[in-house]
Parts: sequence; structure tokens; C-alpha cells
Amino acid sequence: MKKALIITFSKYQDHEVIYPYYRLLEEGFEVDIMADVKGKIFGILGTYMECDRTTDELHDKFDRIMEEYDLLVIPGGVKALEKLRQEKQVLHFVNKWDEKKKVIACICHGAQLLISAKVTADREISGYYSITDDIKNSGAIYVDAPAVVSGNIVTCPHYKWMGQWMKASIDKYYEVNS
Repeated sequence: MKKALIITFSKYQDHEVIYPYYRLLEEGFEVDIMADVKGKIFGILGTYMECDRTTDELHDKFDRIMEEYDLLVIPGGVKALEKLRQEKQVLHFVNKWDEKKKVIACICHGAQLLISAKVTADREISGYYSITDDIKNSGAIYVDAPAVVSGNIVTCPHYKWMGQWMKASIDKYYEVNS
């Protein structure tokens, strides 16, 4: 069974959680959402999604969670990322996920989590235009394109390109897991 984990926080960018969630279900993935609380979490626009796991689980179930999932989705949302990137266990998780060369699909301000997890150096990375300098200062090459594939990481600057981003992310998943 293909399993994907969406890792986010309250005040996420609604589009960037909802679309990947349903697109991955359509592709036959089992999809879980991990955030700061279990149950309903609300996006910046007021929609909600059901959260299956909390980031606190990364303290005692780190290895099991790492092995359980095949694809990691990091949505944006400036308010969500402001908090999420302060979660040390999340940064460690993203860093170790990348070390294993497992696919990361990241959009918009989600690139801030990649930066804080120290996985962007010497890679082509996209993200929301307001964090272009942050991406460059992390040692990455900023690319403004709908879907930027650099190794196991697929990034996108804005939700207006979610179709291209998710297609590239799913294609990369199949390439890595074939």
C-alpha cells in the first residue's frame, strides 16, 4: 500500500493541503495528516481537515513513522510554517527523510521547512517569491517554475501550479519506488 504523510500546522494554506490530499487519494495512496493537534485543524481561509497524527509523535515513534510512509508532502502557509519550522523533531524528521532519498513534495512557504531542516544546499529549489532570498541564502539555486525536481525533492512556488507540481511529485514517487 502506498502511503503519504502531509505535515503541516494550524493556519496552513488551505489549497495546499486539500488538493494534494485528494489527488493522492485518487492515485491510490493512503494519506495521513500530521500537525500540531489531532482532529480538526483549520487553514488560514477557514476550511478544516482531519488530522490523524501530531508532531509530538515524532519523539517516540520516529523510526516507525519514517518507515510507514513513502511520500512526504509539505504544504505552505506563512502562519503554519512560522510555527512548524520551530519544531526540532520535525526538522530532524525532514532531514532524515531526505537522507533516505525518499520523495518530498513541497510547495510555497513549505520551502522554509526545507531550509530549516538543512536539505536545500546545492539544489534547485522553488518557493513563494517572498522567500527567494532565504532560499538562495540557504545555498540553493532558486528556480521560478511550476515544478522543480532536484533529486528527491519536488518544489513549487505557488498553488496556481498545483496540478503540475503534484504530477511531477507522483511521477518522481513512481521513479524512485519502481
